[in-house]
Amino acid sequence: MNISALLAPERVACHREVRSKKKALETLSDMLATADADLDRDEVFDSLLARERLGSTGMGHGVAIPHGRMQGLDHAVGAALVLDAPVDYEAPDGKPVDVLFALLVPEESTQEHLQILASLARVFSDPQKVEQIRACRQDADLLEMTGHWPVEDAA
Repeated sequence: MNISALLAPERVACHREVRSKKKALETLSDMLATADADLDRDEVFDSLLARERLGSTGMGHGVAIPHGRMQGLDHAVGAALVLDAPVDYEAPDGKPVDVLFALLVPEESTQEHLQILASLARVFSDPQKVEQIRACRQDADLLEMTGHWPVEDAA
């Protein structure tokens, strides 16, 4: 499976104007809620925010992977967002964030959740890939890029 299987055109956005961490999470919640008619935007936001309260999902170098679990969801879904300007995200390296990938998984999908997060962490630890992501100008280009990002089994 590739990361693009978690996405859809309406859940990928390049160079959006967002001015805070909260607004970034709200934007991602709006995007994720389009994945399933039963997903409520406010519940998605609450799930992402609850995880942030445990510690920032900023991984450094301007990248964050907000994630959460949702009761009633039957498959993992994602949303990719590249900001036009970085926002303070309380990342461990203190750097603001401009590349975000949000992930929602079913409440009971622990192994799948960890596999996807590990795969995303590998992609976003590659400075060249992150620069390619930042350089995207079209939503479709970013979606196409994700088709080359495999979800690998955790060994």
